[in-house]
Amino acid sequence: MKRLIYDSLLKWKESPLRKPLILLGARQVGKTYILKKFGADEYSGVVYVNCHNNPVAENLFKEDFDMPRIFLQLEALTGVKPLAGETLIIFDEIQEIRNGIASLKYFCENAPEFHIAVAGSLLGISLRGEESYPVGKVDTLHMYPMGFEEFLMAKGENILIDAIKEGQWDVVLPFHDKLTQILREYYYVGGMPEVVKAYMDDIQLQEIRGLQLQILDAYYRDMAKHTVSQVEKIRLVWRSVPSQLARENKKFIFGAVRKGGRGRDFEESLQWLVDCGLIIKIDRVKEGRPPLKFYSDISEFKVYLLDVGLLGAAFDTEAIDVLTGDNAFKEFKGAFTENYVAQQLQLKLDSPCYYYSQDIPNMEIDFLYSLGKRIIAIESKAEQNVRSKSLYKFTEIEKNIGVDIKSLRFSMLPYIKQDWMTNIPLYGIFNQY
Repeated sequence: MKRLIYDSLLKWKESPLRKPLILLGARQVGKTYILKKFGADEYSGVVYVNCHNNPVAENLFKEDFDMPRIFLQLEALTGVKPLAGETLIIFDEIQEIRNGIASLKYFCENAPEFHIAVAGSLLGISLRGEESYPVGKVDTLHMYPMGFEEFLMAKGENILIDAIKEGQWDVVLPFHDKLTQILREYYYVGGMPEVVKAYMDDIQLQEIRGLQLQILDAYYRDMAKHTVSQVEKIRLVWRSVPSQLARENKKFIFGAVRKGGRGRDFEESLQWLVDCGLIIKIDRVKEGRPPLKFYSDISEFKVYLLDVGLLGAAFDTEAIDVLTGDNAFKEFKGAFTENYVAQQLQLKLDSPCYYYSQDIPNMEIDFLYSLGKRIIAIESKAEQNVRSKSLYKFTEIEKNIGVDIKSLRFSMLPYIKQDWMTNIPLYGIFNQY
């Protein structure tokens, strides 16, 4: 299946400033697959080393970082001779070996002509705690579950994808019901590559759900790889996310993790899940003007799961409730829809995403981000019967104080352009707006 990150890998390969690449992402989002495919398609050879439980790999950087010795051992280990500019060298689960991450500095400084890419299921955790992190010596890319655009690509809907991206809404309109149905499928299946492939291969829905539960179980077991004192706290935070999303007010509450729970009890555990790529954390801003980061209130935030399909598995939703009617969009107070929008924005944005809320006047904007000096304000709606009082009020206030603001509503309605707001159908979220 085609992944959009492939184009970013090509840019990395061709960059004259290329450094060793760290590919970050949660377990089973397709990091190993895409690196191997990229190597096979774009290079004359691939040196692939899985560092997990690999005694030879464990000794690669144990004593020193002598490049001729390392390349000779890589050839002996894999049977492929590393050639500068012609071979892609992949270290998988590099966080499992001593000095693996530190070695990237020496590849950058002493062998810059070689193309190095690394990945790992808990690599984000290792980078945060690694004392010898190679600052300024690596390039970084983030990989996420497949977005809705990639899901449409897997279904062969390239013509509709192009029409949506180019804003040809008159062409898209006759296919509104079809695209809405495909969106229901995405809500159920989600974007984990193994699950998407099984669905495209006509595997039964019950088995699809089984695959998702296996992934959730693997994540749960990974949590045991943290310090013993934090494992149970990490699992408590993880288990609380779906129930917190099911509330009307989706602001994350530590007291809902455990009775009497406070931030200082669970902040480290929450950050572990963020670093692993298992949750999406969106901070609140107190003002809706640039620079948004200046107005960030890190004490209040929302948390979403990395994948809407996994959210459905965590909720134990029935296929019939997701794939027929509008239940998927309305269920759990719009939790699916808001999680879906958060997931797609994470794929799209290079800048941080926030949300806005205040009590007087009572307003809440689901998502905010900056595009240069412009503020993009987004409201997500799970139904066709939409009212956008908060978005309208917020837009008027910000315009009156001179903020360059563009307001969007993602809903089940077709495309609608109004003076103060544009409604984009949820299936068109990857449009360039």
